[in-house]
Amino acid sequence: MESLITAAARALEAGDPLGALNRVALRSDAPSLALRGIAMAQLGDLARAKTLLRSAARAFGPKEAVARARCVVAEAEIALVSRDLNWPVTALKAARATLEKHGDRVNAAHAGHIEARRLLLVGRLDEAERTLAELDASPLPPASQVVRELVVAGIAIRRLRTKEARTALARAARAARQAKIPALAAEVDGASLVLDTPAARLIARGSEHPLLLGEVERLAASRALVLDTFHHVVRRQDVVVSFGTRPVLFALARLLAQAWPADVSREALIAAAFRAKHADESHRARLRVEIGRLRTKLKPLAGISATRQGFVLAPKKTRDVLVLARPVEEKHAAVLAFLADGEPWASSALALALGMSARSVQRALEELARSNKVQSFGRGRARRWMTPPVPGFPTGLLLPGPLLNA
Repeated sequence: MESLITAAARALEAGDPLGALNRVALRSDAPSLALRGIAMAQLGDLARAKTLLRSAARAFGPKEAVARARCVVAEAEIALVSRDLNWPVTALKAARATLEKHGDRVNAAHAGHIEARRLLLVGRLDEAERTLAELDASPLPPASQVVRELVVAGIAIRRLRTKEARTALARAARAARQAKIPALAAEVDGASLVLDTPAARLIARGSEHPLLLGEVERLAASRALVLDTFHHVVRRQDVVVSFGTRPVLFALARLLAQAWPADVSREALIAAAFRAKHADESHRARLRVEIGRLRTKLKPLAGISATRQGFVLAPKKTRDVLVLARPVEEKHAAVLAFLADGEPWASSALALALGMSARSVQRALEELARSNKVQSFGRGRARRWMTPPVPGFPTGLLLPGPLLNA
């Protein structure tokens, strides 16, 4: 019977969950439960997979610490794919330590990759990079190399280092071909599309056009005055002024930047910044106050001059004023951007990743659902949100190496 266990584990390594289930579907011993759990995860039934893995962890005896740790790692990956970012990371760290202690280097590395992927997802890039640096990268099996390189590419993309990202994705593609697992190859192809898909819009002198990520990177290094709507900052090379907590000032700055070198009328500024349909003297007084505050904030980068109609931006040490805008802008664009990965997200996970309150995210999701832009399934704490249509199965669930070799 142990030959069936070995054959099922090898089938999972090769990305063949149905082949694994054919060998252990009717068995209820601990190794079979674990293998069935991973197979169900690869097929997309995450709830059933989680139940099976927890049953397997309980069924393993006290001397089978490595097997229990592998079950924890598999459950952690299910939590990552289902965007349960509140899943206890301490359990994953403990499992990783157990695997390292017992010499299971491959699965210990996989646990570390899951940690890094979670950190990348919530924007903690330095911690993700440190986690990768702690792992022994050689020699890992091809499937593990793919996951590692995808994290490296993800960090590089977030930091606008497109050359590094392309190099990492090329390594990932080579490893995916060696692994001969179609799901991994598809995941690499999907990640590579990010570099060749418009990532932003450039607005300047009354016109706009899409930008690829590499063009955004070059823009960040230029001498132009750039108003960045992604991070709510205005910058010129290393000089950065943040407007993260001043949305009214940022709205005024954007209008002035988009109109430059022309001016913007007082009525247009009042309507956009204060959402007032009809400007009265109180609005004009408030505008003068806010323009004064904006002058102070922008002093290192630009001045603001009054004109007969309104105000005009006066950039310093540059002749270019550019606005870097999202490809699609709407009220809840940031929420939609995270849901665009096709994975099911918990509202609490979105709040953590976006740095917003859970209630604000919930209101945004409900509003998007009413306009049929997102959909949910499940109830209570198990409720998940995603953009339609629901994908067939996750591509990242592959625990490398035979799960149960002690």
